[in-house]
Amino acid sequence: MSIIATASPTVPLGRRVKRFMGDYPLVPLLILLVLLVVVLQIMQPGIVNQRWIANTVKFAIPLALLAGCQTMTMLTGGIDLSVGTVATMAAFIVATQGVDNPAPVAMLIALIPALLVGFANGIGVGVFRVHPLIMTLGTSLIGVGCLQVYQRTVIGSGAKVPDFLIWLGTGVTWGFPNALLLFIPVAALLIFIQKRTGFGRLLYAVGDNERATRLSGVQYWQVILALYMFSSVLAGIMGLLYMGLIRAPSLSLAEPLVLPSVAAAVIGGTSIFGGRGGYTGTIVGALILTVLTTLLTILQMPEGARRILFGAIVLLVTAAYLRIIEDR
Repeated sequence: MSIIATASPTVPLGRRVKRFMGDYPLVPLLILLVLLVVVLQIMQPGIVNQRWIANTVKFAIPLALLAGCQTMTMLTGGIDLSVGTVATMAAFIVATQGVDNPAPVAMLIALIPALLVGFANGIGVGVFRVHPLIMTLGTSLIGVGCLQVYQRTVIGSGAKVPDFLIWLGTGVTWGFPNALLLFIPVAALLIFIQKRTGFGRLLYAVGDNERATRLSGVQYWQVILALYMFSSVLAGIMGLLYMGLIRAPSLSLAEPLVLPSVAAAVIGGTSIFGGRGGYTGTIVGALILTVLTTLLTILQMPEGARRILFGAIVLLVTAAYLRIIEDR
């Protein structure tokens, strides 16, 4: 009597690697981050120390906060191009209102435009069905115009950044940036919303299959309105923190971070088509881009070339994630 053993077919190495990256996306991101730090240390020995780590974290936090806005909206298959303008408006308003008002009042005033922009985005996308790209681009341009008009009305009053924001943005306590006091609760809230709340599950559901979500009885416009208002408020908070870090009001303060914020979310594993991703990977993506920016600075790469690189990263990583999804 013969026994015929049937061997299970072996899975090719490439497919196993793709499957592993799909199941554990944070692992390759962390490996890439470590490799970038090692390359930086080789290029400029001694640069990686406690002070450098603190400075890297300080500059990565505003990018991670802005990328949090993109992560939330991208889960629904959308995007928010107005976050840079909202952050800039909040930063400029808090600096000009801080001259005549206490810091808490100035910060509250600075967040009012963020609420208005978020409300407009939510109504436009959720109720009138304007594409998020067009809607947020339009409100961004309107916001820039309003900010220029506002600047002319306060041009003679000067500017004063609240001391609390300077302490929060630039201060370091026991080797840890003070900005972590803001970032850790906000990051925990974002992760909790995405993974543990009904609202977070609705974001994934809308991005995965909007039609099925509607048919199940979900009020789509309410989800979108809450999403874009939350995104704008988060961008406004980021603008306040960034003003404390930079300490120089400008009409384009946070605009250069819009494209990197999209890149950080995409690198972190959030799909621009919706329904896939999370904020944990976005945080690592923001750290990767911050370290990469340091490398490019050492290489003396101009700003235009950096923007080209960030755009290429978005395209390449998106293509890579799509390939992984198809092969699973």
